[in-house]
Amino acid sequence: MAGRLYVVGTPIGNLGDFSPRGEEVLRQADFIAAEDTRVTLKLLNHFQIKKPLVSYYEHNLRERGEMILARILGGETCAVVSDAGMPCISDPGEDLVRLCAENGIEVNVVPGPSAAVSALCVSGLSTSRFSFEGFLSTNKVSRSEHLAQIKNASNTLIFYEAPHKLLATLTDMLRVLGNRKIALCKELTKLHEQVMRTTLEQAVMYYTENPPKGEFVLVVEGAPRNEEEFTLESAVQLARDFMENGQRPSEAAKQAAAVSGFKKADIYKQLIEK
Repeated sequence: MAGRLYVVGTPIGNLGDFSPRGEEVLRQADFIAAEDTRVTLKLLNHFQIKKPLVSYYEHNLRERGEMILARILGGETCAVVSDAGMPCISDPGEDLVRLCAENGIEVNVVPGPSAAVSALCVSGLSTSRFSFEGFLSTNKVSRSEHLAQIKNASNTLIFYEAPHKLLATLTDMLRVLGNRKIALCKELTKLHEQVMRTTLEQAVMYYTENPPKGEFVLVVEGAPRNEEEFTLESAVQLARDFMENGQRPSEAAKQAAAVSGFKKADIYKQLIEK
């Protein structure tokens, strides 16, 4: 009889945020797949948990994934964790979940902190609609192309960024997106938690003079919505135009929402009623 996989969220800084259920699952699992076993060992030692650890990260995920899958199919229970936060979010755990899903293995989730959502909550920017964009490419051309694709999105944008890339990323954001509001968050839930609410222009100036340290979550204001250009009625008409080009109502509403800034559900409702 096959075992199962648990996706377990871990603290993003403060160990007091680890849930009782998360602790219980790690105690009961047969083994733990960890992005960095040294980091996870500190968590286990803090809670006095002794379990076998399997290193599972970006550069060995294919080989180790098959090994972990074989053990679960053999009846063992595995808990997958990341260094901090929820596995599978910009994390190799995504591939392990996919592998288990393809092989009919039950996957359960133990929710935990998320740096992206935590940063959004304290950013001071709109939380009604947002998209997580992960890490931007280290390649300048690819990074600029990514930013250009989301330039007109009116929803709040969330990125992860490393300190050595931060200034280049902020500079490209300012060039492609324009001077928008931004919240730069680091050390969330830790003693020296820091949230800088400023503009892209001011952020570039600041980090030109002050070399950044630590991992960042960047929360960037979405593109301004031109209320005069689009009304709900004109957004619905745009969706009708998309349908005339062969799109299904749901997809047409989605496309019109992305362009107009109105909610897909509101456009779709009008589209169906009329």
